Amino acid sequence: MQQPHVFAGNQLDRGDVQRRDEAQLDSLFSDPATRILPLWQLNVLVQSESDTTLGWIKHEDARRMDIDVPPVFLGFADGIAHFALDISEVHDPVHELNLPDSWRFQEARAAAMELPGHETGILAQARAQLDWHARHGFCSVCGHRTEPGRGGHVRKCGQCNSEHFPRTDPVVIMVTHDGDRCVLGQSRGRLSRSGMYSALAGFVDQGESIEEAVRREVKEEAGIEVGEVSYHSSQPWPFPSSLMIGCHARALTTEINRDEEEMTDVRWFTREEVLSALHEENPDLKVPGPVAIAHHIIKAWAEGDIDG
Repeated sequence: MQQPHVFAGNQLDRGDVQRRDEAQLDSLFSDPATRILPLWQLNVLVQSESDTTLGWIKHEDARRMDIDVPPVFLGFADGIAHFALDISEVHDPVHELNLPDSWRFQEARAAAMELPGHETGILAQARAQLDWHARHGFCSVCGHRTEPGRGGHVRKCGQCNSEHFPRTDPVVIMVTHDGDRCVLGQSRGRLSRSGMYSALAGFVDQGESIEEAVRREVKEEAGIEVGEVSYHSSQPWPFPSSLMIGCHARALTTEINRDEEEMTDVRWFTREEVLSALHEENPDLKVPGPVAIAHHIIKAWAEGDIDG
């Protein structure tokens, strides 16, 4: 089986049946064996006593902070329940939890580069769900306050009875090529400030297939017509909650006419230029690192590991 990307590989049993029983979830949360993953302002607790791993605490630790925040049920591993808990209202969580020096709260991307692969998937689930709850406290239908249910898998409106579920936004990200060259671009914002070039990307529209989204986005951002589209792999991306759908696309035209409002630059690069950039040996081209699916779909094209 292909090695999963960073933020994939979550091995927890998400316990769909158990999460329907609120009383059972309450009992599980207070169980001494239960593991609780705290996030503070969406930074995750990790510990590095030997290798870096997620920093799980127990119910007694969470209770000592005296916060009134419902936990999010993540699932089971070896029969043990796992929860995530937003402790952002705590002023000094390191002090409140009495953490040793080898424990710290770390930004999710940075933490993911040090954690075991399957734990990055747990981190993605926890971060995305806690962020969704923080931003969706009111009903989008009537504006009334909502309350979490099913272990955090739904928010219910007490006024109009609407149910709201955590969403995942599909994003296509693609390397468009003509065989010996590929198209990479700089979008306005972080990429242009870093001088990095990456695969083109964009959200899938309603009523649109993955292939149609790839063709539309490449046409909009680069002005290039695309024919055949092939799927490579996907990556959860919890910033805030997307599914990156990695593809390769065969160019039918080569003239670039970039969207100047969204893109600062779009260029064709040769295979040799991209390979040297992947090895950090190209002073004129930087590409994303292995934390991002963009790195892997660029690498697959550059090394000839695609069809077409």
